[in-house]
Amino acid sequence: MAQSSTALRIGTRGSPLALVQAREVAARLLAAHGVAAELKIIKTSGDALQDRSLADEGGKGLFTKEIEEALLAGHIDLAVHSAKDVPTLLPNGLMLAACLEREDARDVFIGASVKTLRDLRKGAVVGTSSPRRQALVKRARPDVEIAVMRGNVETRLRKLADGAADATILALAGLKRLGLAAHASTIMSVEEFLPAAGQGAIAIEVREDNEKIRALLNAIDHADTSTALAAERAFLGVLDGSCRTPIAGHATIAGGKLKFRGLIAKPDGSAAFDASREGNVRDAIALGTDAGRELKKRAGPDFFR
Repeated sequence: MAQSSTALRIGTRGSPLALVQAREVAARLLAAHGVAAELKIIKTSGDALQDRSLADEGGKGLFTKEIEEALLAGHIDLAVHSAKDVPTLLPNGLMLAACLEREDARDVFIGASVKTLRDLRKGAVVGTSSPRRQALVKRARPDVEIAVMRGNVETRLRKLADGAADATILALAGLKRLGLAAHASTIMSVEEFLPAAGQGAIAIEVREDNEKIRALLNAIDHADTSTALAAERAFLGVLDGSCRTPIAGHATIAGGKLKFRGLIAKPDGSAAFDASREGNVRDAIALGTDAGRELKKRAGPDFFR
């Protein structure tokens, strides 16, 4: 595609991780098309809330709301998000058009003085604001306490160092992108600590009617990541998951086959259900949907109340 004289406008949050991700998208577009891009930093409601759980203030859409408003208003041409921050239902007129290749989706345990979750003393405090991480921690260690820990990656590492908690759980992808992976005490397997839907993936959101931008993004889309994300988001969609709902979902693709596992849990970890699916990548959305329906039926209507 011919070089454009007008720089694309990329909407992003202003955290160090968000900027790394947005710059990567800009670099890919420049390499693929010779099209320059400028970053438009947009402060979101989620960024303004540093001392309370997002679940109590409206959910993870707080990290995308203002960016999506700018996209709909035409102030930016595309938005770059951590895929796990994107609500299941998008505003009318918007769509996820592409993903970059997924980084490692696993979570890591970071202990102030111990290496693993099982090594924590009884009554130790684990800092996290994620209902999924809270539920999985409590499921493995019902004897530990949970404290809300908000903020970007660097802020959480600093809080841990300052004694706000005995340990925390973070995404390996974010640590790797920031060059901070050495902080991980233990990388937890997907089997023992199922990731959030979308974890490790960078999603690019556009206006549905902007065919020019969608065409540009086709060249940098990683098809397997977008397909896996579609299965994970379909799973979320069936369960009507909110930010306060402990839901995990992860899909992998190899040899044209998709493997998916999803899990729902009580916030206190006292109960959980999981389901797995395997099939052709063409059936990604159906596989995720079917797993969600199974868990919804098995858990019953009152499970999340």
